[in-house]
Amino acid sequence: MRIVNRFYKRDYEAINTFEVGIVLTGAEVKSIRNGNLKLEAAFGKIIGDEMFLINAEIAIYRFARPKEYNSTRQRKLLLHRKEIQKIKIKLKTGGRLTLVPVSCYTKGRHIKLSLALAKGRGEIAKKKIERAEDIKRKQKQEMKEYLNRG
Repeated sequence: MRIVNRFYKRDYEAINTFEVGIVLTGAEVKSIRNGNLKLEAAFGKIIGDEMFLINAEIAIYRFARPKEYNSTRQRKLLLHRKEIQKIKIKLKTGGRLTLVPVSCYTKGRHIKLSLALAKGRGEIAKKKIERAEDIKRKQKQEMKEYLNRG
C-alpha cells in the first residue's frame, strides 16, 4: 500500500526527506490501508518539542461509527528528539522551507510517512515542469504508436 502526494514534485523542491511514524486510531489505520488518505493540503508543523501533521484528511472507516470524528485533526508524528531539533534549526535558518508529506506507506505492520523538508516553487518553475512532463508524455505516446504500426 502506497499513497502519494500528487502535487509534491510540481510544487516543491526537496532538500531532505525523513521517514516518520504517525499516531493513529484503529479505525484510521484501517481506512489508510484501504487507501482513504489525502495528502495534497497537508503539511508538517513543529509545536513545542513535538511534530504534527496538519490537514491530512483520513476518511472515516465505513464500518466504524465514532461520534464526532474529525477527518483533518492534528496527528502526532514520531521522530527522535534530536531529529526534531535538527529540522527545527533548518526551518529557522533555511529561509522559506516547509515540511511536506511525500507519501504514506506500510513498512511491515507499521504505517510510515515520508516527510520532506522542501522549498516551494514559483509559478514559472511549475509551468516549466508541467511543460516538460507534457513533452515526455507526447514522446512516449508517439513511440507507442510508431511501434504499433510496424
